[in-house]
Amino acid sequence: MKNILAVLLIAFSIGLSAQEKYIEHTVKSGETIESIAKAYLVTPFDIYALNPDAQRKFQTNSVLIIPNSKIKNAPIEEASKELTGYKTHRVKRKETLYGLSKEYSVSEEELKKANRFLYSENLKKGDKLRIPRYKTVTSKQTLNNTVKKYTVQAKEGKWRIAYKFGISVADLEALNPNMKETIQPGDELNVPNIHDQEEKEVEATFGYYEVLPKEGFYRLKVKLDLTQEQLETLNPELKETGLKAGMVLKVPGTVDTLSALDTVETTNLKGRLNNFKTKKIALMMPYRLDRVDVDAVSRTKEMMKDNRLLSTVLDFHVGVIMALDSAKQLGISTDLKVFDTRYHIAETSKILAENDFSDYDAIIGPMQDESFSRVAMTLKGDNVPVIAAMNKPTEVFSNVFQTIPEEKLMRKAMIDFVKADSLKSKVVIISDHEHRESSKALQEMFPNSKLIFSRYDKKNRSKDAFFVYHTDLKNVFSTGKTIVFLETDNYSFSTSVISMLNGFVDKKIEIVLTTLDKGKAFEGKDVDNNNLSNLKFHYASVHKDFDETKSNGFVERYEKEYGVTPSKYVARGFDITLDLLMRLASAENLYDASLDTVETEYVENKFRYNKALFGGYVNQAVYIVKFDNLRIIEAK
Repeated sequence: MKNILAVLLIAFSIGLSAQEKYIEHTVKSGETIESIAKAYLVTPFDIYALNPDAQRKFQTNSVLIIPNSKIKNAPIEEASKELTGYKTHRVKRKETLYGLSKEYSVSEEELKKANRFLYSENLKKGDKLRIPRYKTVTSKQTLNNTVKKYTVQAKEGKWRIAYKFGISVADLEALNPNMKETIQPGDELNVPNIHDQEEKEVEATFGYYEVLPKEGFYRLKVKLDLTQEQLETLNPELKETGLKAGMVLKVPGTVDTLSALDTVETTNLKGRLNNFKTKKIALMMPYRLDRVDVDAVSRTKEMMKDNRLLSTVLDFHVGVIMALDSAKQLGISTDLKVFDTRYHIAETSKILAENDFSDYDAIIGPMQDESFSRVAMTLKGDNVPVIAAMNKPTEVFSNVFQTIPEEKLMRKAMIDFVKADSLKSKVVIISDHEHRESSKALQEMFPNSKLIFSRYDKKNRSKDAFFVYHTDLKNVFSTGKTIVFLETDNYSFSTSVISMLNGFVDKKIEIVLTTLDKGKAFEGKDVDNNNLSNLKFHYASVHKDFDETKSNGFVERYEKEYGVTPSKYVARGFDITLDLLMRLASAENLYDASLDTVETEYVENKFRYNKALFGGYVNQAVYIVKFDNLRIIEAK
């Protein structure tokens, strides 16, 4: 009897312990993982750790296990504004909405809410405006006390700080959208407001590694040369949670944690098509049809040639139509509605006011940033995906799909590509002074590299002269392969260095040129493509040129119809639209079809979306391309 009572007592105490540690939550209609996490003062990562199926299957009435929050939830005082009335203002000549917002210390959006005609009309002289007046009200809040300020200490990087506060690097970046690529001691960052005893100790003698998608213990053994037992000893929480993408692990300081980006096998969605309901898609582009004179055909044709924006939009449109035809052959039907935003926010607002998009499967566009944000924000409540096809939006809302990868991801891809080869090759960094700090950070990633800066002006020692002497490079290159990073936005500096490097190449000396940011400094009539080919110029790119040596049905159809090869904008319109339709046909909706393990590739573009912690979906798929015999091909 005593033994039975003891067992019951232990079971009862375990039950109480579990009740103290976890909460059950039944998902209600309209809730998201993010909104539930915020309500319980935990992160989505905490919820996914206990509910791994929620990433794949999240629906109303499902039950989630919610851990107790580590957030300090002591009441804090928070100031808010309370509307007290309005002041009347008569618009004068040359006054702008921006100027009025600064004059009266209100936002442009607050002015528009008080004067709704401004959503569809431009401000003009004589308009009578209501200027809202506010008073500041201080109240005690608890649910917003989830973030605190943290000052970066010496030798701390993103990985160490993420580890310390139990979040991923992506979470840290989401909390700090304006964080620099390389953080410095003294920088202030937003971090989870957890109790001091919950913070993990960061030890200078250890390194820190972020777990990538689909990485298991076997892959980490190959990459880090650490067994599961060794990792669990350093990170005891692994025994309970297992490996999760985004986790930051403590590893021995001797381990190289700057490994290559994880590769994902290309997914063929043709074998996954199962949702053949007609897809309702809207295409919002700045056609500016109001400027086209249909009675003056020759003048209109000339305008199409001269107007770069119109030419780009029409090329993209052709690609979209061709994608619809290709999808139709796969059994995917589409109801496409086309809207002319005229590259104007007022016209976009009018389109939103006059049409109901709540049941659309996706919206492509608009191109203008302000118009795009208006569409995304308006349709966010209806959870309608909005595709940023030709632009990188200022804010990636939860319903936004950003198809252009971030610059920092492209830089990382290039660094990882070079790092894989740097053990066999020498590395040299040539930089102007504008890129001094980033080039020093780059040198830290390649400890044995040589860093060469451009010369200063002889008359003004604080001014960059944007050149290097031939003697600065004379003894730099020896027999074998040298990888050269050229970091500059200055066109004359890049052309002179490229020409100089080309002169050092011979049968014994191989120079491979690369850069972390291929801007206009590497394009133009004075940049000799023969030199770039001779230097095997490598760079990270959003797209690659289609392979002319291989048969391509899309290219052949376009050439037959129009007599020329398709531009990159035609290919982009085709790739984005076909990918969108095939994803929609392979799952219930675009969100379910966009797991970070799904990577698709078409004519010139590839897509692998990653869901940001507090935002939407951003494409993570990047090409490394190179010049090869005057052609630009994918580097292997």
